[in-house]
Amino acid sequence: MTRILAYRFSAFGDVAMTAPVFREFLEQNPDVEIIMVSRKNFEGLFADIPNVKFKGINLDDYKGIFGLRRLSNELLKEFNPDYIANLHDVIRTKILDKIYRRKGLKVFKINKGKEEKEELTDVWNLNKVQLKKTVERYADVFRDMGFKVELSHKLRPVPGQKLGIGLAPFAQHKGKMLPLEKSFELARILAQKHTIYFFGGGKKETETLEKWETEIPNTKSLSGKLNLSEELHKISELELMISMDSANMHLASLMGTRCVSVWGATHPYAGFLGFGQSENDVVQVKDLTCRPCSVFGDKGCYRGDWACLEELNIQKIVEKIQL
Repeated sequence: MTRILAYRFSAFGDVAMTAPVFREFLEQNPDVEIIMVSRKNFEGLFADIPNVKFKGINLDDYKGIFGLRRLSNELLKEFNPDYIANLHDVIRTKILDKIYRRKGLKVFKINKGKEEKEELTDVWNLNKVQLKKTVERYADVFRDMGFKVELSHKLRPVPGQKLGIGLAPFAQHKGKMLPLEKSFELARILAQKHTIYFFGGGKKETETLEKWETEIPNTKSLSGKLNLSEELHKISELELMISMDSANMHLASLMGTRCVSVWGATHPYAGFLGFGQSENDVVQVKDLTCRPCSVFGDKGCYRGDWACLEELNIQKIVEKIQL
């Protein structure tokens, strides 16, 4: 077996996007094994992928150059890899790359297309174009090693009866998140015909979604009640998921569940649409020339009015679901 040591430590959605790539790459290269090094709580993302071994670590245990040197030695001793795949390319992983190169290992890293993305998010750039999908950037790392991999970009639904709609109304940054009153109204409309399951996490989100559950009949909040494996299983049973441009879209992709996704300051052109998800299921305000102004949704609004989210009509989402 050829053994590849791969690392990507954050963010949750970006780590989730590696999983369908691993699955298809390993199906096409059955004599390869991937050791995925990431945060311990991400293990459930890789649970059902043959030939992937997950190594969960706590990054606080490996601080600074000396900590990373210790981590590199531990991984080398435990796994003895043939190749290194840096799927993150941040300072921490650049240091690991340097250590491994000095030890004579072949290191390959993702090209994140930083300059292209800066150009894409320049509000004065009116010529917006689709950039390479992030999943293809991950696959390129393995292609650079000399392996062949053709991604299908197709969902693989888990067999079984599909019931209910998932709604994940939160995102890490304001630029990605539909105003909560709009999400509430969307849930109220959809719950007249469908059972709605709310997804979220953390104390504040859980409190909000439990309140919604009491106010809207035919809804159920799952926020704070499921571990990652249970959440993935529930997503696999849904008719569809409604998510912001957030990790929940990528969890839906992982479980082969169709996702209607909402985009504000961000845009699918940056390459982060969920694996296998249809562009027809993207909901966005199209005629704003300032979009996208951010790759991750973490910037303030250039206009000051968040028009990309405030002007988005939830009827567009309802229409997608009724198709």
